[in-house]
Amino acid sequence: MISAPSTQTSTKPKLMALRLGFTHLLQDESGQDLIEYALLAALIGLTAVTAVKGVGTKLASTFTSIGSSVTSAV
Repeated sequence: MISAPSTQTSTKPKLMALRLGFTHLLQDESGQDLIEYALLAALIGLTAVTAVKGVGTKLASTFTSIGSSVTSAV
């Protein structure tokens, strides 16, 4: 008589492979550089937007002042 294979023996290799894959995933650092570059680019972009807003406000007030001076001189 032929008996069915035990489920315990057939799941052990799958469990070991899953465990090894999970261990490899925890030790893998290949995506770390990409995340660091993305965070750095976001920080640079945020700084640039903030700086341009500040300069834009000062530039607008300067042009308004110049326009007022020209208008009153004429």
